[in-house]
Formats: sequence, structure tokens, C-alpha cells
Amino acid sequence: MPADELYLHNQTFNRNDAQKNPLPIGEYENCTFNNADFAGGDLSGYKFITCTFNACNLSLTKMDKTVLHQATFKDCKMLGLRFDTCSEFGLSFSFQGCQLNHSSFYKLKMAKTNFKDCALQAIDFAECDLTGSVFDNCDLFQANFDRSILKKADFRDAFNYCIDPEKNQIKKAKFSLAGIVGLLEKYDIIIDK
Repeated sequence: MPADELYLHNQTFNRNDAQKNPLPIGEYENCTFNNADFAGGDLSGYKFITCTFNACNLSLTKMDKTVLHQATFKDCKMLGLRFDTCSEFGLSFSFQGCQLNHSSFYKLKMAKTNFKDCALQAIDFAECDLTGSVFDNCDLFQANFDRSILKKADFRDAFNYCIDPEKNQIKKAKFSLAGIVGLLEKYDIIIDK
């Protein structure tokens, strides 16, 4: 870390409006952000290590080379984010109750990522490694799975997905009986209950 870079540890930030009061660039470790509004801002080059974001708005935030290591996002609005531009080194996160529609995880290695109660509509998971990831009560309407690694992923409680088994690796992935339709959609067949 450069000598002039800010390092903050075990801090809590409440209701920060990043447009009026920008967060200083630096490394944030074990910090909590509550109701922060980063929408449309720029967090490029920031480092967030074991940080928690509660009810924050990060929609359309620029995150080039941003470090997200063991970051937790709860009840956050994160529309149109380009996670694929984040630093891949140590990239790991979990999401609960978040809106991630129209975001991109293109080509990321994100095995064992947990998504719970999330809106993941029109999201790009193309060429992602989602091995062992869990999609618990997640809406995957128009999510793009193309040449994705979905081995041992858990889709049993996910809904509205369309996954082509011929274009994705799904060995030992878990699906509910009701979700089988999402694996057969490309065949344009009628499945009668």
C-alpha cells in the first residue's frame, strides 16, 4: 500500500452521500457502510476487505480495479454494476436481499458465492465459474448463462431461469422439479403438469 493511501479499520459509515461527500480513496478493512449512496459514483481502485454494505445504493457505480474481498451486501440496490471490471485478486462476496438487475459478472471466478432473496434479472453470468454457488429464492429472469461453470451450484429455490445444459457445465448442479422447465426451454416443448 502506498504511504499516502488511506487505511481505515473497524469504522462505521452512516448515510454517506458519495456525490456531496466523497469517500476518500484507500483501503477499508472490516468496515460497515449503512444507507450509503454511491450511485453513479466512482469507487475505482478502492479496497474493501471483509466490509459490510447495508441498504446502500451502488447503482451504476464505476468499480475499475476495485478490490472486494469477503464483502457482504445486504438489502442493497446495485443496478447495472460491472463487477467484471473489479480486481480479480481475492474477489469474493455474498449478496442478501439485493437488486442486481442488469449487472455483469462476465468471466469472473466466483465459486461458492451465495445469493439469497436477490433480483438477478438480465444479469450476465457468461463464462463465469459459479461452482458450488447458491441461488436461494432468486429471480433469474433473462439472466445470461453461456459457457458458464455451474457444477454443484444450487438452483433449487431459484426461479425464472433459462440454462442450456449443452452450453454450460451443470454436473451435480441441483434443480427443483418445477425448475426443470428452465433447462428445457430451448427445445420449445410443452410440459403438462
